[in-house]
Amino acid sequence: MKKLLLSILLAFSVFSLFSQTEVKGKVLDESGVAIAGANVLIKGSASGSISDFDGNFNFTTNLSGEQTIQVSYVGFTTFEKVINCDGSTINLDIVLEEGGNALDAVVLTASSTFRSQKDTPMSITAIKQAEIVKLSANSQADILRSVPGITAEGGGGETATNLFIRGLPSGGQYVFNPLMYDGVPLMSTFGLNSSAHDVYARPDIGFKGVEFVRGGASILYGPGSVSGMINYTSKTGDTNAENIINMEYGNRGRLKTDFYSGGRLGGEDSNTFYAVTGFIRKDSGPIETGLDTRGFQLRTNIKQKFENGSLTVHGQFINDRAQFFLPLPLEGGSRERIAGNDGDDVEQLLSGELANTSFLTPGGVYESPIDDGVYTKGGYLLADFDYNLSDNLKFKSKIRYANYQHNFALYVGGNGDYGNPISLSDYVSEVAPGNTGYSATYQGGSTDQINGSDLVVENLHIDRLRPMTDYSGEANFIYNAPGGNHTFTGGVYLARTEAEDVNYQYRVLSEFNNNPQLVNLSYTDAGGANVVYSEGGLYNRIGMTSNRFLTQSRTAFYITDEMKFDRWRFDVGFRIENTKGTFRNGGLTDTQVYDNPDLTTELSTVRYADGSFTTGEVDATDWAVSLAGLYELTESTNLYANFSKGYFIPQLRGFAPVPGIRDTEYDMEKILQGEIGAKFGTSKFSGTAALFYVGLSDRIKITQAIVGGELVDQARSTQATRTFGLEATAKYRFNDDLSAFATFTYQDHEITENLQENLVDNTSSEVNVGNELARQPNILGTLGLNYDNQKFDAVFSVNHTGSKFTDDTNNVELDAISIFRLGAGYTFETQGDSSLRVGFSVFNLFDSQGLTEGNPRAGIAGQSDDGEFFLGRPILPRRFFITTTFNF
Repeated sequence: MKKLLLSILLAFSVFSLFSQTEVKGKVLDESGVAIAGANVLIKGSASGSISDFDGNFNFTTNLSGEQTIQVSYVGFTTFEKVINCDGSTINLDIVLEEGGNALDAVVLTASSTFRSQKDTPMSITAIKQAEIVKLSANSQADILRSVPGITAEGGGGETATNLFIRGLPSGGQYVFNPLMYDGVPLMSTFGLNSSAHDVYARPDIGFKGVEFVRGGASILYGPGSVSGMINYTSKTGDTNAENIINMEYGNRGRLKTDFYSGGRLGGEDSNTFYAVTGFIRKDSGPIETGLDTRGFQLRTNIKQKFENGSLTVHGQFINDRAQFFLPLPLEGGSRERIAGNDGDDVEQLLSGELANTSFLTPGGVYESPIDDGVYTKGGYLLADFDYNLSDNLKFKSKIRYANYQHNFALYVGGNGDYGNPISLSDYVSEVAPGNTGYSATYQGGSTDQINGSDLVVENLHIDRLRPMTDYSGEANFIYNAPGGNHTFTGGVYLARTEAEDVNYQYRVLSEFNNNPQLVNLSYTDAGGANVVYSEGGLYNRIGMTSNRFLTQSRTAFYITDEMKFDRWRFDVGFRIENTKGTFRNGGLTDTQVYDNPDLTTELSTVRYADGSFTTGEVDATDWAVSLAGLYELTESTNLYANFSKGYFIPQLRGFAPVPGIRDTEYDMEKILQGEIGAKFGTSKFSGTAALFYVGLSDRIKITQAIVGGELVDQARSTQATRTFGLEATAKYRFNDDLSAFATFTYQDHEITENLQENLVDNTSSEVNVGNELARQPNILGTLGLNYDNQKFDAVFSVNHTGSKFTDDTNNVELDAISIFRLGAGYTFETQGDSSLRVGFSVFNLFDSQGLTEGNPRAGIAGQSDDGEFFLGRPILPRRFFITTTFNF
């Protein structure tokens, strides 16, 4: 009898073992983006799983026969399908339809756990890649200006966007918020070479989207940031092959092709996946200069999945040129554009005739890279490894190497001493009083004399040579305590950045026109001698004005705990960081050189390096702590609050070394932040509202000005500021296809301390206390409508930036700006699962002509509103785009 029972039990065990059914697959949204954290289960059983970051799930069940599998995720309609559990493997590709609120998107930035925006005790904005493509977003300003709390200035063109965050003082350029790809910043240490992070990469279609996490909790993880992190997450290949080609045509000669391909490498059982993305483009620019923008970017990754983890290797190569636009002279009263010599309004003063400018220096022939504009060549390698050591313990690590050759050619138009613009005859009278005659012709054109009533203008060209090498790495352990109430993370972050800060400058005389011709001018002085004033348009070959070599290292340790108790969530964390830097400042000398070997032309003076260096070293340590809590008041409403004490590593280039003193006084900037708010979400309406405070002290600011015809550091200030603000977002779904959205930010900011050291006469004084911060508006907002029925889609929106002051003196206030955008498209179904979308978009629909900034080089005296001319940078003009997107 016992043998019979044992035989029955053994047979039943064997039957159970071999009757197990494996269920696996992937969960996607309607745009093809993977959904992480979706619940996958068989109804009425305990069999199931949760989709991972790539949307994949895998589990086995002992159930047999027909069963109903259920897939659910907050914000999406629950999916159900009958499956037959017969012991064979079941593969499912599941697409969830949106049916909830915008706060239900899963975010990972500044967190170790999967959780939705609604369940995170911080302010977060997530933008899907499909939204970016539909509006032909070509710069970070285009993408981020709709994010609450961000002032994004895009008047400079397609790169080097200036961003200002929640009332914090800066010159822009991602000072307080690193731009990250896949959780790693494009540059680990800001301020070594004064280049904005977005010069090292361009947007493409190979991203799932972008997240911007605001608030002090972002200081804790990885690279850390006192005010927020902008993180783009790359697509990685998966079991479903995907290919996308997006072609974009625009007026002013724009042609850009983006591409993406991703899938499995090898056979059906392979666990190796690939993704390749990038673009090729050619463009005459958002404003035509005669200097085209052109280039390409290639990014790729290969992901190897293991039984308990994965290794993903990312790579990028970029070779891209984009022209950059600075302020130009406008009418003094109206601040409107001025008509040039040809009668057309002047939008920019960059001249294509400067493309191959060169001149002799003591070090040889200097060739200006003006034709390249903002030029970046190089790339990075990133390895991302994660491994489950046990059910409760995970190890994660990232290491990255980057190297870029980078030039930043700036053309500062209309900054001379004799009025701008000015008639040629009046100009000659100013530069050569008592002259007895002059000869003026356009470079490369006819030898006919220029009419004396034609307008000319002085300009300063600055070539900023900014090569950079960056090493960074992060490693952490994530421990999920039994019971699931605590997720502990302990980690280390290491980085070292090496950069150069070398400047060349020269001055140019040109006509006042779009894409102006250069002016060759000579005159006869009062003594009868012939004087060659400008040749090839150049009238002052200044030469090298900066010769700096900087390195900076960072070492940080952090520990956090993300807690969940019934209706409560708490996040706490502590970070300590040390930074060390070396600043080698090369000596410069004015040297006389001959313009040609036969010595027939007179001597000119060109500045160049003299071979000497003054070295300074800095060393500082500081700590940060963050506390955050969230309470689920109802099923639709969460309340949250957070507080943080953090620090910001100031720009090393702001601490010039002193001869004979090796150690330079260097302290971290201190920042306190607090926020209290509510998040509300149903299938119809979702929104957030928050009050916030930001206080900054020991802020180091460098004020630049054009003095004696060249750009110099004029003053160094130690500042303290405070900001109170209100931030709100809302989205309402009228039906499944039509929705409205809005954001609003109000910020009341003030300079509370400002000790200014004049670097020219070595005097110090307290100035501008009580003033508002430069270039920070009080009001920001977005309003729009979106329609999408999976065939026809359309969006209409307006971004509003309130009035703001040009500089800390508050002498000049710029008017508010509203930029309207319109886009629409139609998607055609083709054979198989392929689709083709044809669409259009219009940037700055009503061609608003507001100013994004005034004169950023006005110096410590600030900009004046008086005078015949006003220096300012207009927003970019209206532009049309047509796009075709093929998914196959």
